[in-house]
Amino acid sequence: MSGGSTLATHAPGLESALPRRSALDVRVARLGDWLRAHAGAIRAVQWAVVAVYAVLVAVPAFLPLPDNTQHLWTNLTLAAQFAFWGIWWPFVLVSMVLVGRVWCGVFCPEGALTEAASRWSRGYAVPRWITWSGWPFLAFAGTTVYGQMTSVYGYPKPVLAVLGGSTLAAIVVGLLYGRNKRVWCRYLCPVNGVFAVLSKLAPLSFQVDRGAWAASPKPAQGAASFNCAPLVPVKTMRGAGACHMCGRCSGHRGAVRLALRSPNSEIVHVAGDQPSWEQTSLILFGMLGLAVGAFQWSSSPWFLDMKQAAATWLIERGTTWPLEASAPWFILTNYPDKNDVMTLLDGAVLLAYIGAATVILGLGLAALVALAARMLGPFSLRRFHHLTQTLIPIAGCGVFLGLSALTVTFLRGDGFVVPYVAEIRGALLGGAALWSAWLAWRVAGLSAGGLRRALACACIACAAAVSVANWVLLFWIW
Repeated sequence: MSGGSTLATHAPGLESALPRRSALDVRVARLGDWLRAHAGAIRAVQWAVVAVYAVLVAVPAFLPLPDNTQHLWTNLTLAAQFAFWGIWWPFVLVSMVLVGRVWCGVFCPEGALTEAASRWSRGYAVPRWITWSGWPFLAFAGTTVYGQMTSVYGYPKPVLAVLGGSTLAAIVVGLLYGRNKRVWCRYLCPVNGVFAVLSKLAPLSFQVDRGAWAASPKPAQGAASFNCAPLVPVKTMRGAGACHMCGRCSGHRGAVRLALRSPNSEIVHVAGDQPSWEQTSLILFGMLGLAVGAFQWSSSPWFLDMKQAAATWLIERGTTWPLEASAPWFILTNYPDKNDVMTLLDGAVLLAYIGAATVILGLGLAALVALAARMLGPFSLRRFHHLTQTLIPIAGCGVFLGLSALTVTFLRGDGFVVPYVAEIRGALLGGAALWSAWLAWRVAGLSAGGLRRALACACIACAAAVSVANWVLLFWIW
């Protein structure tokens, strides 16, 4: 960032004297300053979201299940299901790619509640087990699999168990650790890892001019500063993955501002300097592996084949109880009034299917990325991690399409047919795959050129094609 652009963020009327691009930069920077100046309004929005969230999570769990005569606009349970799984989650993912983690900093009810609880925190130091780097993958995998086992998309009690349990845990963590901080959001939130990955593509982020920071005088003792609730080291921040976009740091020391950037810039120019096993595993084994199995299994003929083979094997040995026994709703789906009951065999095969998808797809994709890294020269883990980041567009697109399929299903169940669904899905998958290939081309170009660069890009394109094929099976073949 230039000194002139930093100055412009605090000079009213200056945009008329600047080139068109610079005027846009000024307006964007002032939006960040507006967020800082209107912290009270943001808190009011957060508490309004908390109120709506509490009603949608808690109340339907104590109401009778809706029958076939109910509609989204006449039944709170159906409305809550559609709100959470048809609108809330799929389009929160979209927002990460468009505007970064604004959802986290301005709207998220769990973030607001854990920070509010931390005002009365015991102030314990954050223990090492909380800061373990494996939580983003483990939390994502655990909530995803448990949600499938209990049919969280279709019934309100699992929603209360999953979302309500997560919120309760966030409050407890806030009461125990840190002071006015979001320790839960920084380390333990089940979707923190996915949000951090997707926000790397956002064309809008808070950026730090290190030169301006170093040149500015240190604030006097007692001078107004800012509280970075998600514990981001702002002075050294280079990417958007951890920033919650709350605006509290905007203008600090004349070095922090909200700014536009290329959606490719963080993947190409920053990700290579920040290798991360947690993000690599989340992308390859989580978003491109486990999530595929979780969305596929209910439509997959392979699942039925696995179940039939297991049932035959058990019957031949005179063991039939796994085919008949069930479990409480909070372990496996159990709603006999709706003719929707999972047996122990169903649950075991579900776990096996998702586990197989996670391992097979994760290892296969990792092999393709490793081959791409090798094409560029001697194998390098840093390069392997960097190339994995190029698959973020197709990984995010797949998770969005899986969740948005619920949007289409909910609307279709009430007689609303979304036009051109197949065409939209095809365009999104094709565009995301091409974006990943382009990122691979850019990243590979940092290490080699010519044939080596082309071969590395081809390996990543094959990995993207594998992901596309998984969704083609779900949406067009099965």
